[in-house]
Amino acid sequence: MNCKARVVLVRGSGDVGSAVAHRLFSSGHRVVIHDVQLPAAPRRGMAFTDAVFDGGCILEDVEARRVDDLEALSPALAERSAVCVTILDLGRVLAAVRPDVLVDARMRKRAHPEVQLALAPLTIGLGPNFVAGETTHLAIETIWGDELGSVITSGATTALAGEPRSFAGHARDRFVYAPVSGVLRTKAAIGLRVFAGQLVAWIGDEKLVAPLDGILRGLTHDGVPVETGAKVVEVDPRGEIEAVIGLGPRPRRIAEGVDAAIELGTPGAIELGANQP
Repeated sequence: MNCKARVVLVRGSGDVGSAVAHRLFSSGHRVVIHDVQLPAAPRRGMAFTDAVFDGGCILEDVEARRVDDLEALSPALAERSAVCVTILDLGRVLAAVRPDVLVDARMRKRAHPEVQLALAPLTIGLGPNFVAGETTHLAIETIWGDELGSVITSGATTALAGEPRSFAGHARDRFVYAPVSGVLRTKAAIGLRVFAGQLVAWIGDEKLVAPLDGILRGLTHDGVPVETGAKVVEVDPRGEIEAVIGLGPRPRRIAEGVDAAIELGTPGAIELGANQP
């Protein structure tokens, strides 16, 4: 095993958290993803999210397996045959695996993250509202641009601003947001070709239709409770299956930044690797 291998806990199984887990697992680290019982992440073809629902999945030749037994988690990490995914209580997971590194990849754009400095020897926050040295030891820039994926050792990441990237002339109009809170139901699947106005999902009596022609890039899993305003459907007008399945370019660059941050470490943190058996 790589002598620099760490035990890494990634919070969030969405496309960014999954890209981070994929990169670090491929680099030789032992990785566990922690998420809620019913994650609402829509870009499931670009993530390990479906391992929560199905018990396992594969993303670009890397397998993820759900682990429901706390006592089985450390042995599964030591075996390193797959990325571990768990929905067990976070505090119990932290106590059981004692991660060297914790990465908050939940990408809660408008939330103000809690202070996580004490959760692991090295903590890394991704996205808006993280302040390196205050909320986490380090932070990673996640806004598109020249600084995407850069490691921030002091100060805040860029505040949330701007519009989504445009695909074939479509930006925010590619998305459908939950008009009400409730349980999302759908019979559609990621990669399905849809046409403007076609029924894709529903929440109670509220019908959610495709906003334009294309293929589904994002779709929250059937049976998941969502909040009003949550992004639940995304249509890619380019119609290319390669653009909706597998790691995306932005998550890849963010993951590269996390890998670099782990190599950088942080002044004053406990020596990495001390928690390994």
